[in-house]
Amino acid sequence: MPDLNVVAVLTAKPGSQDALRAALESLLEPTRAEEGCLHYELFTSLADPLSFVTIERWRGQADLDAHMASDHIARALGVAADLFAASPATHPLAPVAS
Repeated sequence: MPDLNVVAVLTAKPGSQDALRAALESLLEPTRAEEGCLHYELFTSLADPLSFVTIERWRGQADLDAHMASDHIARALGVAADLFAASPATHPLAPVAS
């Protein structure tokens, strides 16, 4: 089975971007240490400074599911719950062509 590529878009309420950035940065080290995490990067959008994007690669869906159920995700989302302008949008990706 091929790796699972995922993009997540997270948008901060105006004025909350620094606090959301800190919460998201706290996920980098523990996520990268997870079994099944092949790649995990956090970006801020140059077009919209309120938007953050993660680009992720997992061994498969079970590893992504374990990540989403992890303690560090629960803690970060708990801290950031009031900082989001909208619910995070997670996009598992399928290649269009090889």
